[in-house]
Formats: sequence, C-alpha cells, structure tokens
Amino acid sequence: MGNLLRASIAGTGHALPEKILTNEDLEKLVETTDDWIMTRTGIRERHVARPDEYTSTFAVAAARQALETAGVKPSELDLIICATVCPDMALPSTACLIQTQLGAKRAAAFDLVAACSGFIYSLTVADQFIRSGTAKRILIIGAELLSRYVDYTDRATCVIFGDGAGAAVIVPKDDGSGVLATRMQSDGDYAEYLYIPGGGTRHPATYESINSGLHYIKMKGNELFKIAVRNMCEISNLVFDEARLKANDINLLVPHQANQRIADAVAERLGIPPEKVYGNIARIGNTSSASIPIALDECLKANRIKKNDIVMFVSFGAGVTWGATLVKW
Repeated sequence: MGNLLRASIAGTGHALPEKILTNEDLEKLVETTDDWIMTRTGIRERHVARPDEYTSTFAVAAARQALETAGVKPSELDLIICATVCPDMALPSTACLIQTQLGAKRAAAFDLVAACSGFIYSLTVADQFIRSGTAKRILIIGAELLSRYVDYTDRATCVIFGDGAGAAVIVPKDDGSGVLATRMQSDGDYAEYLYIPGGGTRHPATYESINSGLHYIKMKGNELFKIAVRNMCEISNLVFDEARLKANDINLLVPHQANQRIADAVAERLGIPPEKVYGNIARIGNTSSASIPIALDECLKANRIKKNDIVMFVSFGAGVTWGATLVKW
C-alpha cells in the first residue's frame, strides 16, 4: 500500500421536503419582514416537512441516493451513523429505523448528537473506523426536522431553521484522496446559548412544560455569533496546520449554513475569497447537521468539485460544538 489509508467520500445524496415556507409566509405568522430576515440571516425560504413526514423519511431518501452514487449496496454497509437532534422518537435510535428501511442488515447503527456540527463529528468518527480497518463501508447522514421544535411566535428563531437530510458513503482509499485532517471540539459552558430544555429527563413532557414552551428552540443569537466566528476560524487554522496547508491551498469552503453573516465573517478572517465559498442558506435555511452534506451534494452535482480539489468543511452548533475537516477529492 503506497499511501496512508484514508476515509474517502464515494457518494452523496440529499432530500428536502416539497413544502416551502417563504419570508412572505412568515410575515403572516409573526411580526417580521423579508428585509429584516434577509439582513440578519441571508435566508429567503426554507423547506418544511408535512405532519406525515419524519426525520427518517428524508434520511432514507438521501441515503439511497448516496449509496447509488457510490455503487454500494445496503447489504454491504458495516456501519450507519445518523447525526440528528430531531430523532423520530426517543427510543430506538433513528439510525436503526433507517437501517431496517434500507435493508442494511449487516450494519451496526447509532445516532450521534452534536447539533450543527453533527456531519463533521460523524465524518471524524467514520475516519477512525476506516483508518483502524474496523469498517470498510460506512453511511453517514445528517438529518433534521427542526420545524417540529420551532416556536412560530418567536421571530428570532422561527425564521432561521428548515428541514432536510444529506448523506455520504465513506470508503477506504490509499490513493492520496480522502480526509487529510479533521478536528472536533466542544464547550458545554455555553450549553444554554442554544438549546431545547424540554423533552429530556430534566424537563419531561408534562402539561406544565409544554404550556411553558420548554419544547421549543431557545437561542441567544448575538452572543453565539462572536463565539461561532472565533472558534470556526481557530479550528480551521488547526486543521490547516495539521495538513501542512494554507487557506489559499483550498479550492472550496463549505461552511455550515447557520447564518450568511457568520459564513462571510469566517471566510474573510481566513482570507478565502467569496468565489471559493459555497452557500445555499438563502434557499434552504439552517438545517443543522444536514446543512453541510446537502451543500456538498449540490456542489458535486453542479461540478463545483473536481478530482484533486481540496475542500474544507467547518461548522459550529449547539453544545456548543464545532469542527473542521479537510478532504482531498
């Protein structure tokens, strides 16, 4: 084997609900305007699931696309990781529900909870399985139905989040392609800057907890902005150093689609020009762990990524968590 064994992305896919909620629609629900939303977030519309659609609905659809593109059968999978904060149910894991729908009977399956950093965390975990030789074909999925947790009377949060799923099939390669470097970090001191207090053992579902709105997303957006930009830049530089590369060596930056101003600030501080940054937040909103794999699949389908290109993923999310990954195509 001439080169180090690395985790390589062999195929991707994504799925979105058909229903679209525009800023004009939100103007009828809450005191806001299209200009207010666009100025603060860069979002024009977001996709919202129907009541009979679940997180697994879109996870399975995205997974099937990724498997087909990779030329991998569900029966060949060794592991399924579903990154989500919106599971179909508290028990069992959504990954197990995905496994049975795909018919991936050989695969171990588990959920990973890292909010918006979920895809990078999943890719980092998959990288360890690949490098150790423990697994050879891994399906990682970021899937969220955040509309289920949005309070449509809270204009600070209801304008941001959307639904969807993105997936990738990870296989070993020894040709120099794949994950060059990856890092993940967290700081629970900021846990209550972005959280859903209800639904767990601290505030289980009761009339009181539901009436108090504890099952909705709570967010301190202004405080999170500074923390997100700082940590996303710091971890990006750590990953650049680990891979012995510089920001101008990358061909494309795919940041988590949290907020257009955050993506712009990170790119500017890293010295990455706008034409090297991919964004779809205007059309899709913030889909948490699904945002990077959805954006990645769009890039690949639009031929924005070519062989030997170096692509950077960077994210920040509730926890708080953050991470960055460099991949050579």
